[in-house]
Amino acid sequence: MNYIAIKLQASQVQLVSKTGLPIAKAEWAVSLDNWHEKVLSLAEKINTFDWEFMGIAIDLSKEDLTDLDKSAMQTLSESVNCPLVLAADLASVANVEAYFKQVAAEQTWTLDYYGYTPGKSEYSVESLLTTGNGFIGLRGTLPEMEISEAHYPATYLAGLYNGAPSVIEGRTVINEDFVNSPNLQYLSLKIENQPVLEINEQSLTSLHRHLDLRTGVFTAEALVNSQGYQLKIITRRVVNMAAKDHYSLSYEVTPMNFSGKIKLIAKSDASVINFNTERYRSLTSEHLDITHLSAEGATTTVAVSTKQSKIQVIQHSELSGELLEHEVVNEISETEIVQTIAVEAKEGESYGIEKSVTVAYFFPEEASASADYLVSPTPAKTFETNRLESYQAWLGLWEKADISVTGDLMSQKLLRLHTYHLLVSGSPIANQALDVSITARGLHGEAYRGHIFWDEIFILPFYQLHFPEMAKQLLMYRYHRLGAAKENAKEAGYSGAMYPWQSGLDGTEQTQEVHLNPLSGEWGEDYSRLQRHVSLAIAYNVWNYWHNTGDRQFISQYGTEMLLEIAEFWRSKALWNEKLNRYSIPNVMGPDEFHEAYPNSQEGGVTDNAYTNMMVVWLFEEIATLLTELTTAELGELQIKTGITAEKLAEMQAIRQQLNLEINDEGIIAQYAGYFELKEVDWEYYREKFGNIYRMDRILKADGKSADDYQVAKQADTLMTFYNLAKAKVDDILTDLNYHLPADYLEKNLDYYLQRTSHGSTLSRIVHAQLAEMVGKRELSWQLYQEALRSDYQDIQGGTTAEGIHTGVMAATLMVTLQTYGGVDSRGELLSFAPDLPNTWQALRFCLTRFGVMYQVRLTTATIEVIANEDTSILIGQTLYDLTKNQPLKVSY
Repeated sequence: MNYIAIKLQASQVQLVSKTGLPIAKAEWAVSLDNWHEKVLSLAEKINTFDWEFMGIAIDLSKEDLTDLDKSAMQTLSESVNCPLVLAADLASVANVEAYFKQVAAEQTWTLDYYGYTPGKSEYSVESLLTTGNGFIGLRGTLPEMEISEAHYPATYLAGLYNGAPSVIEGRTVINEDFVNSPNLQYLSLKIENQPVLEINEQSLTSLHRHLDLRTGVFTAEALVNSQGYQLKIITRRVVNMAAKDHYSLSYEVTPMNFSGKIKLIAKSDASVINFNTERYRSLTSEHLDITHLSAEGATTTVAVSTKQSKIQVIQHSELSGELLEHEVVNEISETEIVQTIAVEAKEGESYGIEKSVTVAYFFPEEASASADYLVSPTPAKTFETNRLESYQAWLGLWEKADISVTGDLMSQKLLRLHTYHLLVSGSPIANQALDVSITARGLHGEAYRGHIFWDEIFILPFYQLHFPEMAKQLLMYRYHRLGAAKENAKEAGYSGAMYPWQSGLDGTEQTQEVHLNPLSGEWGEDYSRLQRHVSLAIAYNVWNYWHNTGDRQFISQYGTEMLLEIAEFWRSKALWNEKLNRYSIPNVMGPDEFHEAYPNSQEGGVTDNAYTNMMVVWLFEEIATLLTELTTAELGELQIKTGITAEKLAEMQAIRQQLNLEINDEGIIAQYAGYFELKEVDWEYYREKFGNIYRMDRILKADGKSADDYQVAKQADTLMTFYNLAKAKVDDILTDLNYHLPADYLEKNLDYYLQRTSHGSTLSRIVHAQLAEMVGKRELSWQLYQEALRSDYQDIQGGTTAEGIHTGVMAATLMVTLQTYGGVDSRGELLSFAPDLPNTWQALRFCLTRFGVMYQVRLTTATIEVIANEDTSILIGQTLYDLTKNQPLKVSY
């Protein structure tokens, strides 16, 4: 195996063999002065090579490397999808191939950023460097940073919401926000009589931030220059995955060119606001009332209350380390506590301190517990204790959730990055004690106000196959808000349960009534709450959990009640249409959020959205099956709970056979009734004018038009049905509805809608990737899959990652990896496998759990090996195989 040697000073790139003998050479103008600018061009050229190579060695001196060098090296490595090392390091290596493999393996477990670019780019980096444990989320800032447009430290707590009024164009609107909690992470310093150190482009000489995905430990190494005083500052941060209330920071300072007095500063700041999402900054951002600030010695306690929801948040901090031999001076103002420790520092010596924090919150009905906790908070743990406990917890999580890919460095890295951030957003350890679900942007940012959407339909399957107890907890969040969903339906004139499009604290509808178009700068009515299909996503997740766990207690006491109430809502919403001689469902929106209404309509919503209607039919079918599996006593209890009568069930049966779809002669299923009458978009014109056309709805509005008038989609809508359900199941639904389509109707529908989809949601790519693979378009599937994998890491939507990661697409990429390429299908009676690995992958390994049985799976391009921890049976292709407990089964396919 060969490697590439880049010799910048010689202005050449040369391929050399493992023995160092040149076997081919290519030259172009690259040098030490301009190679950063040409790194993408260099990668493009390397990617045209027909040679096989295991990595790149570059002749840069380690001592002279700048942040720009390191960042360019990383860009080159990731663009060429292979490890990059320094030639000097390679010179002393006995086994070059083993060394490259070791470097590649390490890269798949780490996230590194070099330098500092204030603003939206920095905000995105901070999102991706977030540490957390499902309850606490800490953005990846340096401890010296405070809230500004340049950078944004934040402490997020799962389920912490507050409603606040804002005046918009003369009207008062109440928005419920995900609240940024007091910042107890702040650590900084003063040198002699200089001002407190601030992190900015002027003070930073170099900065390297590193996140270890295996352990959740964040490390930052900064070289700073403050008025000529040079220091090295090393920060480490860990949020304890094993103990949800705890996190710690380690802060080490080394004066590099001076000796003198340094004051280390620890701050507990309760004056924080919500500032993460730029378009929300004109709205109310202050959500906290400060109720208590105290300090004694090395400890501080901060208590605040959310202004409207009255949730008490109490944080307790403790300083530790050798510097506590010096006096800790505490100053308390109206909004913060500042602790200082003065030390006479010597050049070249390091001075460190640790700050450990415990966090808890209490709802209004827990006032007594809150008062007790304020007096006697949970003691903080040391940094090392938090790190070791967290390491062990992460070890257990990775054992169940890791997806291992051989032959593709970047896919492996990003699959682990996505797994990490899902577990930061919702952990089976922390979440068992919480009444929350996973927000669309995790515990990483404030976009969508930290609400819970239909993204759960993409998220829960990940937990379902790896941590079913977590999937159950997320479903119980919905069950606990069933009463609110029934009240929502009643207020809208329906029966049953109508879950809100945006859910937060109590399950009431939190969708904003007006929405800002950043391109036009205008506010307009927001009809997105008409996406009633969120209830169908919840129903699907209930069914999926039951279908893969057999949890009888859940389905009899909670799940079936939810399914029946959701079904009752759709029964009450369906209307008989005499003209069509079919049932029809009006005033909804599908997953494609671009279409809020019919052209020139004064009310929102469309009629007979295909995705909604087909999923309603699916729901009614599954309920009919489920009710036959319950006992007479269970059915009687459910009838009392829900009031669902035999007559209502019979009407559901009629609706499932007569619900309307609009289908043309070619077998294209209209996104909704009247869709085919809409105008076509001049795609080339808008691509040329705007470049990025992901948000065609905003572009059209800024151009004086409306997406309601055009056949243009934000994301998969009609096609989303095939993501949820096996094609055979969709075929059955269409047959039940007495529609008969051509054999190749899926291929035709995919081609039709792909031409009209702008992929304004990152979820769009992953759904289309799965469908493209289903119809044999492997190259298209791979392209869309790779774009989805890289969407947050490369922030392809131009800044949205700054407002939090996208949990839906991260979970979906993991599931498509298993389902589309690993061939896993858990929707049938038996777990089945039909692998189809991408061309660049040599092997794929993963674990999953079904009906309490844990499976270890290893795939190559020719074989599948499965080990189960219990006797069971599976399908490989169409063949049934029996598995013996802990005995591997290896099959060629």
